[in-house]
Amino acid sequence: MGILAEDVATVRSLTSLHDLVSEKVALRRVGRRWVGLCPFHAENTGSFSLNDELGVYYCFGCGARGDAITFLRDADHMDFTAAVETLAARVGVALRYDSEERSGPGRKKLAELAEVMESAIAWYHERLLSSPDAADARKYLRGRGYDGEIVRRYRLGWAPEGWDVLSRALGASEETMEGAGLARRDQGGRMVDFFRGRVLFPIFDSAGRAVGIGGRILPGGTGPKYKNTQATALYDKSRVLYGLNWAKGAVVERGRVVVCEGYTDVIGLHLAGVTEAVATCGTALAEGHVKLLAGFARRISLAYDADAAGQGAAERFYEWEKRFKADISVVGLPPGADPAELAQSDPEKLRRAIADAVPYLGFRLERHFARADFKTPEGRARAAEEALALVREHPDPLVRDQYLMKVADRCRLDPGPLRALRLPRVRAQMPEVVPDPSLGAVPPPEMEALRVAVHHPEKVAGRLEGSFFASDLARAAYEELASAMTLHEAIESAPAQVGGLLAQLAAVPGDKDPEDVLRRLLDRAAVRALAELQRVARADDDARANTRIRDLFFALQQLRSVDAGPEEAARLAEAEVQLLALLGAGVRAQLGTG
Repeated sequence: MGILAEDVATVRSLTSLHDLVSEKVALRRVGRRWVGLCPFHAENTGSFSLNDELGVYYCFGCGARGDAITFLRDADHMDFTAAVETLAARVGVALRYDSEERSGPGRKKLAELAEVMESAIAWYHERLLSSPDAADARKYLRGRGYDGEIVRRYRLGWAPEGWDVLSRALGASEETMEGAGLARRDQGGRMVDFFRGRVLFPIFDSAGRAVGIGGRILPGGTGPKYKNTQATALYDKSRVLYGLNWAKGAVVERGRVVVCEGYTDVIGLHLAGVTEAVATCGTALAEGHVKLLAGFARRISLAYDADAAGQGAAERFYEWEKRFKADISVVGLPPGADPAELAQSDPEKLRRAIADAVPYLGFRLERHFARADFKTPEGRARAAEEALALVREHPDPLVRDQYLMKVADRCRLDPGPLRALRLPRVRAQMPEVVPDPSLGAVPPPEMEALRVAVHHPEKVAGRLEGSFFASDLARAAYEELASAMTLHEAIESAPAQVGGLLAQLAAVPGDKDPEDVLRRLLDRAAVRALAELQRVARADDDARANTRIRDLFFALQQLRSVDAGPEEAARLAEAEVQLLALLGAGVRAQLGTG
């Protein structure tokens, strides 16, 4: 069933996330948020944080995140439609459907969505092959090693710039375009194409039916690097894997599937002979993915950094292995290696790494031992204790005992005393302000500015842009926010790491003055601009850069000299406007981020 998007939004807005979660978890108020034990993994210290005003939760222990719909799906193992219907009954919303599988009109509607999606992919593909405005896209793809044969095999496309080029070309109804995720209404109520100025990777379900699209911005372009079709009646990213339509034959034949993170990884692995490769579509591996893959092969090898999610991932993987009778292993890629690049530079090394994939627990232990100190008795004992904490997370006692023997051998210890140890399980503690370490480093001023953008979007209107953020992760999070219609849309459509950061920020409101936070971020951006302009002036003796240096310096000094009292509000606003104008007039281009 496809529920109308506006009805889904209404259900989400009327549902009290606090009341829903409280039925399963005891919550206590901490400032403007609620905290408690996470319902999705076992823990002794509360890592679960919930913001009822925004309707978003985040767990600092396992990384679980989402809204009321997501919570019900994960907690009660429902699909999207069942979760929305359950919540609608709670809040008294009569749902409307754009497709009803049990009726003729419903089947017709689904067929219309599938037809327009197929037409869009064909149109975008032809645009890439022959249109003059796709020249840069063709050049980019050739630089990645994609010739015409590859472009045709994977039906790659090009979405031109322009607000409604696709919509006008296809001539489909606004309802159909929006229902397929190909267009949406902007803030002014105008229908605009969802993809603009991007290289496109069509997404097909396992039967080969077109269900969605993934888009990548060209180098130097603006906006989020990747953008995927949002949830529709055709497309659910937690149940679709890119490339499975091409890979399923090899998966069944070899009894193994290799899961990557991106579209280019899949294409690169296929070209290197690893034709059993698939990818998640901008999200972490989910239960729906594992359930789908287990119907094709038992062995699931992860060709990405599967250790980043830590204990939360371990518990999910072990549960999935037991439930779906699957074996999840990890490919030992070189640190920082990109599977797509390795497929080009050393395909044989990539194939060996995939063939030598090790079980998830063994992979985590090897990561741990690589950092351990075996030179002293104390170091070996410490390494063994920490390794056993990882081993104890596995639910199978026979498996635990075999790995205990490996720990004893590696640490040169007698296994007898190790079996006698009763170590507490490692539990993740919830940081109050700092980001989840798996998300990467974001400077505190940029973290707080993003928090303002999440909780007070009206405060940042016309005062922020991506170039003000030095951190790639912070910049991507801001651009995702800026390009989305709602916070929920930004979290759902963002890559896993970016969506995790946005969910975390939404779950934990800040207490800092938004005006002060924004001025500090502007100050940092201006300082970076000054430093880069000074470098340019020194290197090129650029008189124009010297003029900008002077103007930027004086504007920065004016901003810093104004007190934040109400009587100085006009001068403060004037100083900020001047500084914003200078940065917007071309100074930021010198930073290489504009």
